[in-house]
Amino acid sequence: MPNASGTSGPLVVALLYDGLCTFEFGIVAEIFGLARVEMGVGWYRFASCPIDDGPLRAHGGLTLVADGTPDLIDQADIIVVPGWKGADAPVPEQLCQRLRNAHARGARLASICSGAFVLAATGLLDGGTATTHWRYADELRRRYPKIEVDDTSLYRDHDRLFTSAGSAAGIDLMIEIVRRDFGAAAANSVARRLVMPAHRAGGQAQFLERPVPQRKSAEIAPLLDRLRASLQLRWTVEEMAAECSMSLRTFLRRFTEATGTSPGEWLTEERVAWAKQLLCQHRLNMDEIAETVGFGSAHTLRHHFRRQMGISPTEYRARFIAEPA
Repeated sequence: MPNASGTSGPLVVALLYDGLCTFEFGIVAEIFGLARVEMGVGWYRFASCPIDDGPLRAHGGLTLVADGTPDLIDQADIIVVPGWKGADAPVPEQLCQRLRNAHARGARLASICSGAFVLAATGLLDGGTATTHWRYADELRRRYPKIEVDDTSLYRDHDRLFTSAGSAAGIDLMIEIVRRDFGAAAANSVARRLVMPAHRAGGQAQFLERPVPQRKSAEIAPLLDRLRASLQLRWTVEEMAAECSMSLRTFLRRFTEATGTSPGEWLTEERVAWAKQLLCQHRLNMDEIAETVGFGSAHTLRHHFRRQMGISPTEYRARFIAEPA
């Protein structure tokens, strides 16, 4: 049964099954199931829905007994599949039909990580784009060739169907759903309770394919601190090498060993990160932000910001940052 929090908002139902992915379920329960009096009576209602009989085993040596019944699927406004038993685990046809019926009446369906295999089994993802954890992407393509599988994004959505990558990406997707339903201020409030930023757009990469540094260099660390403190300056590689009293060739090798990237890319990443902080504050326009972080022009800021974030600075501010009171 839904939580008795006195709220009257959309009913979110998380599926429970034998072999439950505990962390993924916890994400859904944390975001939608906690009482949040600051959100008012229109906040979400939450319920857990078992799709298997009897006590259910969960990762970590837990055994669960659910309060609800599968009929909750027929009442839900949002249904979340928190992971699945495995890519090769069959999805019961009865569950697939319930999910199809729910979607047909207007419910939203969402998955975290391997939960995409459940949504795929319904056929609802056919002809659309979905994501899952990069480890499962090839298997999802092989089993469901009618789905365009995006193995790079954090989350994707179309036609009230939401899929996300690994567990942490599930948090991003759930916060994105909150943002769409209740606005940026509510999404930011939930994110603060989780002690995480509410800024990651779905188009961001699941991971960066970057070489792991073989060793840390204490010789480079003071320079990195200096660069972070003066990103607005036009640093050249030669000036950086001189700061470290190294030849250019030695400096480039040591810098890559210490950071896993080139000086130019490192500076760009740091400048974009600073730009994100300034966009949160609503005080500066794009030209002022670009000058402050060292990009020089709004055009250059937009270019690098979109390349890293997948959206423009203006979209970032509009989507993820609450308007000032």
